[in-house]
Amino acid sequence: MRMEINWVAVLSATVVGMICAGLWYTKTLFGPSWRRLTGISEADSQKSGNTPMVIVLFANIITAIVLVIAINISKTVFENNSIWLSLLVGFILWLAFSATTLITHNAFEQKPTKLTWINNGYQLVLFISMALVIGLFR
Repeated sequence: MRMEINWVAVLSATVVGMICAGLWYTKTLFGPSWRRLTGISEADSQKSGNTPMVIVLFANIITAIVLVIAINISKTVFENNSIWLSLLVGFILWLAFSATTLITHNAFEQKPTKLTWINNGYQLVLFISMALVIGLFR
């Protein structure tokens, strides 16, 4: 089996991931609740500059690459090229690696449950959105 990475799919999924991040934590969606629960003010965010978004960018690139690989392997193993398989792979990877890790860390760090839901919701939307975009490149 020869594995090829569709770099257009990676780029597209990364762009969608950045849009998800940008929208999820806006004042319109979950930004105010997230700020209240974390204690991070807008001034605090401005002090950190672009560093957090650069980190998000690189994390999204890695996530997109791993999703492309996992979806390609799944398509080959299950001989199924459907969008549903791509979405299932995105969901399973979110559940196995993102949700469980975040829940565990937040439990030990005694973070508010609502914060865990907000951040896990973002991660779920991120993984599913990226998997959808990647799945469209079949």
